[in-house]
Amino acid sequence: MFWDKISFAYDLFEKVYNKKVFSGTGKVVAQYIDSGDVVLECACGTGEISRFIAPECRLLAATDFSEGMLRAAGRKLSVFNNVVIRKADMTALRCSDSRFDKVVAGNVIHLLDRPYEVIRELERVCKPGGLVMIPTYINISDDRETLVTKILNKLGAGFKRQFSLDSYKKFFEDGGYTDVSYEVVWGRMPCAIAVLRVGSKEN
Repeated sequence: MFWDKISFAYDLFEKVYNKKVFSGTGKVVAQYIDSGDVVLECACGTGEISRFIAPECRLLAATDFSEGMLRAAGRKLSVFNNVVIRKADMTALRCSDSRFDKVVAGNVIHLLDRPYEVIRELERVCKPGGLVMIPTYINISDDRETLVTKILNKLGAGFKRQFSLDSYKKFFEDGGYTDVSYEVVWGRMPCAIAVLRVGSKEN
């Protein structure tokens, strides 16, 4: 798997290429976490967002499908006693409805074949009125493929789509989501954080 192969170098690449956004995204997400929250994070990667969530919540379940990424996350998050790390498929989560107060899925939506189905799965496991947060790297000007994403795709990353801020907002509008707020961490490769209130989707 591509993500297993690059897990050892992922943090180094991000810190060299996009350090401000890499660390800044977790700081923004953490502002939405309350002390009593039980949080699910899907696609936790090396745990860079997780390390900002963990100090703010009661319990964090950090999950990923890549065992290499999970090993990296385990090393980074070993200082916390309120974090459990598990392998999980975010397209079919093996947990009950309304289990979590907040759900986070960072920098993964652009890799999915059926992203709206996955968002519905994230909503399913989040309590009514809770928040689903979906940080995603965006292009500064438009949604055309950049040189970096071209290189990563050739290596096997498997990007299915690219977003600008406008097209990211339209993506949720097209999915029928009416109560979404956005925050952007600006940098070389910005990250737009979509914050969905569960139960706000039009039928």
